[in-house]
Amino acid sequence: MSCSITLKQISYKNSSNRLFENVNLNVGHEEKVAIVGANGVGKSTLIRIIAGLEHSYEGVLELFHNKIDSKKEYKKFRSDVGYLPQDVNDYFLCPVVIEDVMFNLRARGVDKEKAYCEALKILESLEISHLKDRTIFELSGGEQKIVAIASILSTEPKILLLDEPTNALDVNAEKRIVDILNGIKKSMIIVSHHKTFIDKLAPTVYTLNSTGLELN
Repeated sequence: MSCSITLKQISYKNSSNRLFENVNLNVGHEEKVAIVGANGVGKSTLIRIIAGLEHSYEGVLELFHNKIDSKKEYKKFRSDVGYLPQDVNDYFLCPVVIEDVMFNLRARGVDKEKAYCEALKILESLEISHLKDRTIFELSGGEQKIVAIASILSTEPKILLLDEPTNALDVNAEKRIVDILNGIKKSMIIVSHHKTFIDKLAPTVYTLNSTGLELN
């Protein structure tokens, strides 16, 4: 199986202590993997390393069998990796839903009319086209998470990295997120502490602890 993500002996130490060491992981093409673990063990840090947002680590990160040695090297694959943080409040670049989904398309040089049509198609595929003219910060938490996913999908990533995508959402919003993610055929790593959510989405689950990843 072709690997989208490979971690070899990844270790991370913050200013006060080592969070984890000897993390090894292979995520295959369109494979969905979940990572669980105790609070403070470093799950968010690990996913930020994979997202190219944390560089103070030891070990080897590979994307599509390419070793990533620097920020410059990661830049080649930036558009292939979509990252959803726990808190999306600071994620949005535009105040209106359709404008935010259009932003990445326009940044890539797509003309305004085509970008609008493509953004609308993404919203329709996620069944939120009725929100297109709404102000993002007036939406519910679940709606904001789905709009953030729509913005990520506009970059056409091959990998999705999702940090607690259902955190603080109600049961209906969680079900909607599950349905959306199950319908997306991309490699995914999902960090979550919601067992019922993981069970519906990721067939492969690892537990992160101070000595590495353990397959559940």
